[in-house]
Amino acid sequence: MKLAFDIALRFLKSSKGQTALIVLGIAIGVSVQIFIGSLITGLQKSLVDKTVGSAPQITVSPKTDGDFILDAQAQIKTIIAANPDEIINPVAVTQGPAILKTPEKSTTIIMRGFDWKAAQGIYKINDRLVKGKLGLNENEVIIGKDLAEKLSIKIGDTIEMITPTGKTGQFLVTGFFDLQVKSLNESWILTNEETAQTFFETGEGVSQIEMQVKDVFVADEVAMAVENRLNDDTLKVTNWKEENAALLSGLSGQTASSLMIQVFVLISVVLGIASVLAISVVQKSRQIGILKAMGMHNPKASLVFLFQGFLLGVLGAFVGIGLGIGLSWSFATFVTNADGSSLVPFYIDWYFIGISAGIAITASTLAALIPAIRVSKLDPMEVIKNG
Repeated sequence: MKLAFDIALRFLKSSKGQTALIVLGIAIGVSVQIFIGSLITGLQKSLVDKTVGSAPQITVSPKTDGDFILDAQAQIKTIIAANPDEIINPVAVTQGPAILKTPEKSTTIIMRGFDWKAAQGIYKINDRLVKGKLGLNENEVIIGKDLAEKLSIKIGDTIEMITPTGKTGQFLVTGFFDLQVKSLNESWILTNEETAQTFFETGEGVSQIEMQVKDVFVADEVAMAVENRLNDDTLKVTNWKEENAALLSGLSGQTASSLMIQVFVLISVVLGIASVLAISVVQKSRQIGILKAMGMHNPKASLVFLFQGFLLGVLGAFVGIGLGIGLSWSFATFVTNADGSSLVPFYIDWYFIGISAGIAITASTLAALIPAIRVSKLDPMEVIKNG
């Protein structure tokens, strides 16, 4: 086997231009795989993060409108026990509709109250607060910047709100937030848990329990585990995948198109290697014939070309990894939005890169089977005789 390896290495060194061409072809194929895979994965992660990354991914709420969840903290402990490795950032939310009245206008809003510290995990309110401070005290609220502009509300103003049952409340505006979703900025008013419970007269009850999961794509499985753990017919458990079918369809389409492109690139690389090595058999037929005449058996002669395919695959894979990472970095660095941020974040998945390299090496080795079989059929005497 060592002899076959040494001969394969010598053949590659004797045709440096041809070797470099094959290595470049493999490298381009690997780099395209890595670039497209990283691009699609980065795009998907960015899209998911922007759509559901700062939103609840699983929600537990009463099945009947107007009901509330009692003893929320005990329920949260039960929920976490359903899958402690996946469930993160649980928060109890008390919410309800109300009419916001100002001297000039009125509009329908949703008041949401929760423990600010617990809600930070999902909503990152501290980072989204663009002016002022959180409403920590009773009857203090923060409102969306778009709602503030729409109704000409300033920090320090007192606003009046009315519930559907006719209860009126006066609230001090302490800050403005920006959730980067105009509809939420125009309709949400956020406050502490006690203020919301008092205003909507829920006692110690909450409207729903929201949470996130470490892997957003298993939210449906975790939601099912939560539902089984709660085992409560009065509660329903929903997840973001149920409510975002169009988004999931788009992500699946992106993944499928990425795989198709990678498969066709791989096929072209395999065909290229097989054709070039087949030509190499013709070029090296005299040397192979002499070696076989000197006693080299057919399996060892075939191994020469299998080793060539393996070595070409290894070289091409390493060069391709460098090119692929360089392409991904360049795209993330130089293709930007109007504000200068990257259009698609730079993302490296070493597991995917390792798989791509492994596939390239395997494919190039398998591609060498065709010339290897051809070598095994060579008649050494006829080759030597014909030159």
